[in-house]
Amino acid sequence: MTNSFAYLLLTPNDMAAVDTAAAASGMSSIGLMDRAGRAVAASALRHFPGALRFVVLCGPGNNGGDGYVAAAALNEAGTRCVVYSLGDPAQLRGDALEARSRCPLDTQPLDNYVPLPGDVVIDALFGAGLSRNVSDSVAALADRLAATNTPVLAVDLPSGLCGRRGVALGAALRADRTVTFVARKPGHVLMPGRELCGELEVFDIGIPRRIVLAKAGSLAENAPSIWSSAVPSPLGDSHKYTRGHLVVFSGPADKTGAARLSATAGLKRGAGLVTVASPTDALSVNAASLTAIMLHAIDDVADLADWLGSAKLSAFVLGPGFGVGEKAREFVLALKGKRLVLDADGISSFKDDPDTLFSAFSEGETRLVLTPHEGEFARLFPDLAKDKELSKPEKALKASALASAVIVYKGADTVIASPDGRALINTNAPPWLATAGSGDALAGMIGALLAQGMPAFEAAAAGVYLHGEAANSLTPDMTAEDLAKRAGILPNKEP
Repeated sequence: MTNSFAYLLLTPNDMAAVDTAAAASGMSSIGLMDRAGRAVAASALRHFPGALRFVVLCGPGNNGGDGYVAAAALNEAGTRCVVYSLGDPAQLRGDALEARSRCPLDTQPLDNYVPLPGDVVIDALFGAGLSRNVSDSVAALADRLAATNTPVLAVDLPSGLCGRRGVALGAALRADRTVTFVARKPGHVLMPGRELCGELEVFDIGIPRRIVLAKAGSLAENAPSIWSSAVPSPLGDSHKYTRGHLVVFSGPADKTGAARLSATAGLKRGAGLVTVASPTDALSVNAASLTAIMLHAIDDVADLADWLGSAKLSAFVLGPGFGVGEKAREFVLALKGKRLVLDADGISSFKDDPDTLFSAFSEGETRLVLTPHEGEFARLFPDLAKDKELSKPEKALKASALASAVIVYKGADTVIASPDGRALINTNAPPWLATAGSGDALAGMIGALLAQGMPAFEAAAAGVYLHGEAANSLTPDMTAEDLAKRAGILPNKEP
């Protein structure tokens, strides 16, 4: 799905399949463990040169095996290193047992560990495959390390963090740094996992990319390499009509600001023409604040039908400040053959009858983009929203299939999902993007890209990423008006 291996995300099941395939190809599994553990030791020496003592916490599985290799390497390097184990090391199996046998250091029970000044903890208790809540003793350890501000270097993932969902399983250690192998997992980039991991390093332990790509799914980090080839570039003979006509529907006279924000962002994002379709009673309010953006009076669905039959309109945004109710539903159904971004009030208008919305856009190419935040997602997809066993990408993908729409499941870790099974996690949004009106600007940006002919998934992914870039170009005191004016920013170059 992406031209860059660096943006690939492997679920724990994907990673297990990669390990199995690597072993089947003749690669030594203990050799891979040795490379992983030595990479952890090298990171510890490089990033924590002032450590008085390295404390390696080893679990009962292969993550613990990585820890024993790291401990042996740190001991070889002449550092002061101690090892604590969760469970009886004599019960280890396979490569983890072999790694323990090669480590010359004595092992003490995990419950005996008391953090001392100058300690750096190497957390090798659990890896990405953990699926159950951690024990009370591990939860207490996490609290002790946090209370003493003891630096933590996590192996693969901070222990207690779900590699698939990015959530703490009862409790989780908070790492200053995390070293993972082959590729990142969803838990590294979904919130709150992204914050629990600290600085992240991905180390290549030698598994060929062909094996990794053969077992990888369609989940990646959102990045320009995925969609940049679909972004239209104005040609020498371009004119406003070839760059698309975006329509943004306005709410009543006292709720017009959101539509203008969306329209401004759409114009800045490259739509050749942008029209605010306004109720008659709101025309004067909108006209007082618009110049390059046009106005057209639309009071009811009959007006809309007449306009659709007489004008060349490329894409639509409905929802920002529009109002919840029958009018919104009628307008959306009148647009069922069109390219539409449905946001905010437009989404909430279908909370009692989502199937009508879904069926209206179920045929032909994907034309509908839904942009719900957490609450709006729960209104359209209540069963998915309350399922705690599903990750955010899994929820978004299931919702996308149900709705025959691209889903932009908003948040600090916005997920973009397509009915064809592709999903992206966005990571470039700064905290100050959480401000009133920022979602209106996003809807306009996606609408503009749809109007210019981008496929729905690529338009949504590009809009989300460029929305983050626009916010990053501003200071934390930005407003949505500032953001809309920066909607035309170009993406930073990728590494």
